[in-house]
Amino acid sequence: MNGTLTAVWCLGAMLLAAAASAGETPAAGEKPLKGKKAVFVIAPTKYRDEELKEPMAILQARGCAVTVASSTLKPVKGMRGRVAKPTVLLAEVKAEDYDAIVFVGGSGAKVYFDDATAHALAKAGVAKGKLVAAICIAPCILARAGVLKGKTATAYGWLNRRTLRKHGARTVKDDVVRDGKIITANGPEAAKRFGQFLAQSLAE
Repeated sequence: MNGTLTAVWCLGAMLLAAAASAGETPAAGEKPLKGKKAVFVIAPTKYRDEELKEPMAILQARGCAVTVASSTLKPVKGMRGRVAKPTVLLAEVKAEDYDAIVFVGGSGAKVYFDDATAHALAKAGVAKGKLVAAICIAPCILARAGVLKGKTATAYGWLNRRTLRKHGARTVKDDVVRDGKIITANGPEAAKRFGQFLAQSLAE
């Protein structure tokens, strides 16, 4: 992403942040996301709380319907103590039912690194032209699924970025990166901006 395009994204992101943090409806000029659907995939344990909470709140503030999926339907405790309740099993998620497929990070996300079901969902999302996103260590899921080959992406820490490169991605240290229909972010500190990128992309 060149400097000019990044600046445009940043400006839009700042506007989205103000609305989301205040719990307001979209401001004039911000396209609502009513009718859009997103699924957030979390690990069955130790997902990263902010990486679910903040992007989900931003999308919901714009009117997007959000579903939480996991390999379990039991309540899942995040790394910082927040409990999330998945409402659909990962194996039952169909890419065609959603406009965005988002993989949440946290140490527990490693369970999906070599998970055939998670890989199939990522591949199906890309094949069907959906927005496919991942944050923290979760971009490794996309990389291992083979959907980051030739893409510019980021992830948390140099070891995870090395995994991305091993599977054909071009890596950068930016907090959030969009390449086509794929968005990646490098960790919990980027969670809010990650959500803003998701919302802006879904509004296109």
